[in-house]
Amino acid sequence: MPSYIPVLSIAGSDSSGGAGIQADIKTMSALGTYAMTAITALTVQNTAGVSAVGSIAPEIVAGQIEAVFTDIPPKAVKIGMLFDATTASAVADALWRNNASHIVLDPVMISTSGNRLLAEEAVRVIVDRLIPMAEIITPNAMEAEAITGSEIPAEQIVILKQMGAKAILIKGGDTDQSNATVTDYFADSDGSVTPLTAPRVASLNTHGTGCTLSSAIASYLAMGHPLRDAVVKAKAYISQAIMAGATITTGKGHGPVNHFFSPLPLIVTE
Repeated sequence: MPSYIPVLSIAGSDSSGGAGIQADIKTMSALGTYAMTAITALTVQNTAGVSAVGSIAPEIVAGQIEAVFTDIPPKAVKIGMLFDATTASAVADALWRNNASHIVLDPVMISTSGNRLLAEEAVRVIVDRLIPMAEIITPNAMEAEAITGSEIPAEQIVILKQMGAKAILIKGGDTDQSNATVTDYFADSDGSVTPLTAPRVASLNTHGTGCTLSSAIASYLAMGHPLRDAVVKAKAYISQAIMAGATITTGKGHGPVNHFFSPLPLIVTE
């Protein structure tokens, strides 16, 4: 029977539509995969920042995951904002019960505007349970430092590997804005570390870039691409999305990227 390629996003909702679940749905849809969601938290936010966060009962979060897996088992899972330790534990339990594969973990901790989006006690659950479950984790430089205690990417990679990470992409887009280039560090499961450098795009519209990148990686994994290819393709997609949205005004702060610069129809497989 023909079918779509289902991908599940487990993340928080962004009322302004630029990050979180909304960015994930846009990314997955633009790349031709079928987006499904389990919402972990509700944020009150716009392009200028986050003013409040409301939790969703952990049993409802887990129930969303169970409902998806029992009916439309996803080919890949992206995990974003988890809010607190009980939610993180509920997510880990549900994914373990359903033998989830191709998990992309984006440990959302701090928003672009500086708001903390993850309770301190949730970090331990992420380290102990979700990092070892993930096929790849995609922290930005600040998140990698918060988890490992080190500012040096090479040390961060070693520590994250010791924590059980199979593969790592440390995103460098939030580092020195005066640099003409942006360098991410990709540590593959085979032990190799590859700097991935691209020209920095002059744009204020970077809201949701981390969500978009991790969702793109999950989408490409769901399509069947090897991890390294999925990372390279996802980086190309986010770079183009930033460039396509750089001159568009959306809101008064950091606007979104243009997810639909070249959308694909839903892919149908046999």
